[in-house]
Amino acid sequence: MNQEINVQSSSGNVFEDLGFVNSEELLVKAELVSQINDLISAKNLTQTEAAKLLGVDQPKISALLHGKLSGFSTERLFRFLNALGSDVEIRVIPSPQAGSQARTRIIT
Repeated sequence: MNQEINVQSSSGNVFEDLGFVNSEELLVKAELVSQINDLISAKNLTQTEAAKLLGVDQPKISALLHGKLSGFSTERLFRFLNALGSDVEIRVIPSPQAGSQARTRIIT
């Protein structure tokens, strides 16, 4: 029994593919949280230790690391990265393709 499987190409943003209105912001936050998670792991911090370092309680760290992005602004995530010893640089450049939709992305 062969069944045809419909495959749809991704836009590169899973949140956009799922129809979220604020998909670009969610993707940026998810990428920042990925960096935060990597730093916490690299420093071998427990969630409790990370929470103390970042000035929040442990349940907030758990929520963050499990993808619960509401309640965390981009600016707050920048502060977390700073507290974990990382610089955050923001660079504004012209879109490489004239007439194309400009975008926001995280470059590591």
